Amino acid sequence: MHDSDMRLPASDDSAPAHVGFLLIPDFALLPYASAIEPLRAANRLSGRPLYRWSHVSIDGTPASASNGVAIAADASVGADLRLDYLFVCAGGNPALFHHQPTFAWLRQLARRGVRIGGISGGAYLLARANVLTGYRFTLHWEHAPAFLEEYPDLDLRRSLYEIDRDRLTCSGGTAPLDMLHGVIAREHGSELALAVSEWFLQTHVREGAGPQRMPLRERLGIAHAPLLRVIGRMEQTIEHPEARQDLARLANVSLRQLERLFRQHLGRSLGEHYMLLRIERARDLLRQTSLSILEIALACGFASASHFSRSYSGRFGHSPRSERLTRHPITRR
Repeated sequence: MHDSDMRLPASDDSAPAHVGFLLIPDFALLPYASAIEPLRAANRLSGRPLYRWSHVSIDGTPASASNGVAIAADASVGADLRLDYLFVCAGGNPALFHHQPTFAWLRQLARRGVRIGGISGGAYLLARANVLTGYRFTLHWEHAPAFLEEYPDLDLRRSLYEIDRDRLTCSGGTAPLDMLHGVIAREHGSELALAVSEWFLQTHVREGAGPQRMPLRERLGIAHAPLLRVIGRMEQTIEHPEARQDLARLANVSLRQLERLFRQHLGRSLGEHYMLLRIERARDLLRQTSLSILEIALACGFASASHFSRSYSGRFGHSPRSERLTRHPITRR
């Protein structure tokens, strides 16, 4: 987080800040809890009501999280709430959310000067509402490939959280705890923010620019540095796969030695691992975008839709088209 980018007005001690949580169907419960609980803790530890909150659903009925837990709504989208903040909590597949009244309401709140936030996949909806242009922001890494296909010109960062003027976004999980630490520190002092973090057993408050994912070494359980260098390059070049000889030169080993390393540490060949990365990226794009089968094939390094379809069916046992038929977009108007 860049402190200079967070321009918050001085708080009015007589009135708690009103925070809205817009709960999109299938929102992730953990990041929602990680956002609302620091507000409760700030009230408790300060001994006064610094924050109050309201829950909003698209139609005023209880909103169900991805694990089935339902949260009662205080209002529906479009309600005339006097908010200081609104956090959009979205998980599941936010790319399939096309609810125009929600987007119109977000634009209306932004025009009023409400500080707008996105939690986990929430930034996807903010982009759809056209309230992120000119801001830097982040969202959960799972949604990033599809998002970049749809919004290549927006300033998406691969960080834990971003606070840029009146836009607050975080990647999900427990990242809201870190983001709210910054909000509370700015509005009510670092002493209270540290007390809130300690209450939630945070032994370290992460910087906003920190990475969302574990390093490859921990994620794959591999300590071989040249092999990790190659795998990292492969993950970065899915659309235009690098030649095997170039990857061997990157590791400073022969191609035969590199193949042996893949077999030894991953139990599959270099080509099989590259194919796995490309197929899994394609599955994300099928689930999260409206790109054509051919467009997805090309975005994942396949020369043709037919080659892609054969490879996909071989991996998952069904065609790319069948994968797409399982989607259930929210398009209520």
